[in-house]
Amino acid sequence: MKMVGKQVAAGRVAKSLTQKQLGELVRLDEQSIASIEQGRRALMPNVAELMDQHLGLPGLLAVAANEMPEVDATPPWAEEYMELERLAIALSWFDNQVVPGLLQTENYARAVFTCRVPAHPAAEIEALTRSRVARQQILRRETPPTLSFVIWEAVLRDRLGGDEVYEEQLRHLRACADLPDVSLQVMPLGRTSHAGLNGAFTLLETPDHRHLGYTESQRGSHLISDPDEVSILSRKYAMLRTQALNTELTRGLLDRLLGET
Repeated sequence: MKMVGKQVAAGRVAKSLTQKQLGELVRLDEQSIASIEQGRRALMPNVAELMDQHLGLPGLLAVAANEMPEVDATPPWAEEYMELERLAIALSWFDNQVVPGLLQTENYARAVFTCRVPAHPAAEIEALTRSRVARQQILRRETPPTLSFVIWEAVLRDRLGGDEVYEEQLRHLRACADLPDVSLQVMPLGRTSHAGLNGAFTLLETPDHRHLGYTESQRGSHLISDPDEVSILSRKYAMLRTQALNTELTRGLLDRLLGET
């Protein structure tokens, strides 16, 4: 939308028109033209056709408006993160809502996507589930990345998908805890201090030794490359590892939870 908006602005300036004048030509007010040019409002195809006529463009804006996806299924920065994740040599992951995606069983992943409000269509749930499971191929690389996970204990207490899905997920986590390249730690309930109160995040190291961060929120995701911001997340993660149960105690907790199922 920002790119299309810049095209509109460039065409308008080339014709020496103000935003108000262009708006009068295409039957929009000045504020609407400004919103389109700033990428805050989508350019509708009927308006794009009028703009092409008045700006002397050979249908360029109409093509852009008609080809614009309503919503990106995966935001570009999330796609970039997934490619970086696929090639990473090290990943550190803190999660306090669900089991980290790389450790989810297929049934658990499906249950996570089914919880979404508003609900995904069934076909989209299946597509998202397949995509998430496919990402786990990095665990089976010839040279897997070094993986560290810290998971809040509350995540292990929720029974998303029901008892069978819950038990299957616990058994999978217990098996993953024994993998040579995986460090799995649980942040226990009842602590008096917690370094991860601002939410989940991931750190990764690329093959050329760049260090990046990634966070997700209710309505978006953010790939972090600024060294100062990555440093803050790295220090948070280091503190989380000291506050969490060590790997041996984590295995013991998983065994106890399995004994209760």
